[in-house]
Amino acid sequence: MNICVFLSAADLDDRYTIPAREFAELLGRGGHTLVWGGSESGLMKVVADGVQAAGGRLVGVSVDFLAAKARRNADEMVIARDLAERKALLLEKADAVVIMVGGTGTLDEATEILELKKHGKHTKPVVLLNTAGFYDGLRQQFQRMEDEGFLPVPLTDLVFFAKDGVGALAYLEESAGLQ
Repeated sequence: MNICVFLSAADLDDRYTIPAREFAELLGRGGHTLVWGGSESGLMKVVADGVQAAGGRLVGVSVDFLAAKARRNADEMVIARDLAERKALLLEKADAVVIMVGGTGTLDEATEILELKKHGKHTKPVVLLNTAGFYDGLRQQFQRMEDEGFLPVPLTDLVFFAKDGVGALAYLEESAGLQ
């Protein structure tokens, strides 16, 4: 399965890097392909290293202004013109999406993917990997949106919240009929 992972390119502490590395190893050992932003820095590098070391493939989609930071030994690397094209290519190349910890770029990617799913533009499973409770506040906000009628579809049809990589991958594999 080609699994797109949106996540930070920042260097983060162990409470985020250790679970990210564990998730990456699960992906690689499971024979999955990581589809990601292509960066060779921060958490993006941690995940790419883990997937590759465990035998998985790497498909990167970088962007023009970040091409110098793109991983050189990915199995495939595409350079998009801009962030909008990058997001479209990431989604196109993926069978499923996992949103890990990140900043405004990750949040932008997450909300766009969910908005597209809400409007039926894709039906791919989406998981928010809630490492160390990082997305507790966002989950609460999404629940409020659903409770107050802002979501035309149930929240559970849009996104699955997983507390760890094992739960995230189990959900994705079940969604794909691999279990």
